[in-house]
Amino acid sequence: MMSRPETPLLDKVDTPTDLRKLDVHDLRQLADELRAEMIDAVGSTGGHLGSGLGVVELTVALHYVFNTPDDRLIWDVGHQAYPHKILTGRRDRIRTLRQGGGLSGFTKRSESEYDPFGAAHSSTSISAGLGFAVANKLSGSKDKAIAVIGDGAMSAGMAYEAMNNAEQAGNRLVVILNDNDMSIAPPVGGLSAYLARLISSSEYLGLRSLASKVARKLSRRVHTSLGKAEEFTRGMVTGGTLFEELGFYYVGPIDGHNLDHLVPVLENVRDADEGPVLVHVVTQKGKGYAPAENSADKYHGVQKFDVITGEQKKSSGGPPNYQNVFGETLTSLADTDKRICAITAAMPSGTGVDKFAKAHPDRAFDVGIAEQHAVTFAAGLAAQGMRPFCAIYSTFLQRAFDQVVHDVAIQNLPVRFAIDRAGLVGADGATHAGSFDITYLATLPNFVVMAPADEAELALMTYTAAQHDSGPIAFRYPRGAGRGVAIPDQLHALEIGKGRIVRQGSKVALLSLGTRLSEAEKAADLLEAKGLSTTIADLRFAKPLDSELIRKLMTTHDVVVTLEEGSIGGLGAHVLTLASDEGLTDGGLKIRTMRLPDIFQDQDAPEKQYDEAGLNAPQIVSTVLAALRHNSASVEEARA
Repeated sequence: MMSRPETPLLDKVDTPTDLRKLDVHDLRQLADELRAEMIDAVGSTGGHLGSGLGVVELTVALHYVFNTPDDRLIWDVGHQAYPHKILTGRRDRIRTLRQGGGLSGFTKRSESEYDPFGAAHSSTSISAGLGFAVANKLSGSKDKAIAVIGDGAMSAGMAYEAMNNAEQAGNRLVVILNDNDMSIAPPVGGLSAYLARLISSSEYLGLRSLASKVARKLSRRVHTSLGKAEEFTRGMVTGGTLFEELGFYYVGPIDGHNLDHLVPVLENVRDADEGPVLVHVVTQKGKGYAPAENSADKYHGVQKFDVITGEQKKSSGGPPNYQNVFGETLTSLADTDKRICAITAAMPSGTGVDKFAKAHPDRAFDVGIAEQHAVTFAAGLAAQGMRPFCAIYSTFLQRAFDQVVHDVAIQNLPVRFAIDRAGLVGADGATHAGSFDITYLATLPNFVVMAPADEAELALMTYTAAQHDSGPIAFRYPRGAGRGVAIPDQLHALEIGKGRIVRQGSKVALLSLGTRLSEAEKAADLLEAKGLSTTIADLRFAKPLDSELIRKLMTTHDVVVTLEEGSIGGLGAHVLTLASDEGLTDGGLKIRTMRLPDIFQDQDAPEKQYDEAGLNAPQIVSTVLAALRHNSASVEEARA
């Protein structure tokens, strides 16, 4: 077992107050030690690596220059913030990252006063920073709000919506554009660093202000012309014209790994009267760790790994991941159907669309972190006769709900939604759990909502969606590996709204939707051992419900339990509505709904999360037995 890295300078820093006591010449050593500590920590826990490595120097410089936590530092996306956590009193817990009871993998308000805003979804920092900055302005505080946005987050429209209103914040808002492989910046060198330092300096800003006042005295036309000339000149040299048009004073680009450049520029920005200011910082994702620098994804997210070699802990094999089953099935279908297209929002490998893109590059579209656009883009494709599959994580599809309603459902367009990461997601916690998609999709007219019980069912549902041209259709599936069920060589379309009986019994009926079917089968074995004959139905569809099957089960069983990995308002609510509308509970039938609890569950091992949620076999058995104990008379006696 390797010993931890030597970090004599970092050992003296518990909070940014300690950091600001260091001499500026010590910051280079501190950054090197911080990077080594982060690599060692993530090697033992897994997590997001490349993004944090890229902002080590920037993190040191920001906490050195600004008076955090009074100056509010907002990270976007929060997985950049591992170095920030180490420097803000959490180093002693950094090896609990993403574990039950440990540190979150993202920024979290309840975790530290240095995390003023939680960020696990992207592109929120400028809007939030604007809120902090305007609040400071209204209260008379001179404290700053610093939004660090990067790692693709600038591809989302929300960032530009915020910048369009940023002038209201004045000089209390600073935006740091962390440009890591976004192809925004020209090569960074000594000249660009010199220019950044020059145009952020008080002398330049003072001269600019004086010239502006003189020009304003001369005439409005002269003032406007001079201002545009100055803006154009700086924009030609530095590439900041877009940000200037949005009301920012642009500084950059500068080398985000050179502390001799970063610190004086940030000090100038901190002390400037101009504002809001955008500082364009160019960084390298995975910086300082060769395996990450040489990896295609810069080790964005990693399993536990060997710090010396960079080799990640390999899985033990077994069934394929659901995302790969989807990607391979869709790719195969597209071989013979030229209308099939695949769209993802910055998650090609996470959704399996990367496999589709290799085979059909002209029909694969990664639109960046822009879920709203992805959905409406898919709607346009569908309206023009294509068969688009919009592959988006459940938690990210929430960002595009209005587009799902207005642009797809109301127009009854045949957009296919492949919803990855449905249900609980383990180490990523509440922010990435796909808890709500059944609820928010099954309420919409025209929608078909499916959930496979295993990888074979996922392949069938992908095929079914491809053939479904009469309206929008969605299928949700979890993170991780399947059950080992063989995928049929010949796929066929499922009958819309029809479930299947997996096991036939007579007293208890378990109505399952999705991959909790395996726990329903375990529960049925336990119930059978207690003499309770149990039927298992894999409903397949949350909408439309198989009302014929449900009606039959409700009229022939004493207890009916619905089981789903989704929030309240989903399958259970729809089954209860059906039972109520048709009077199926009038004879004393016991109906129970099992679903995710009405809380946001923190990160933990998946099995522990399911235990907390009450969705494992023992809890299913307990639910059935409790329902039977409350049944004072048998169903037959009640009906008599």
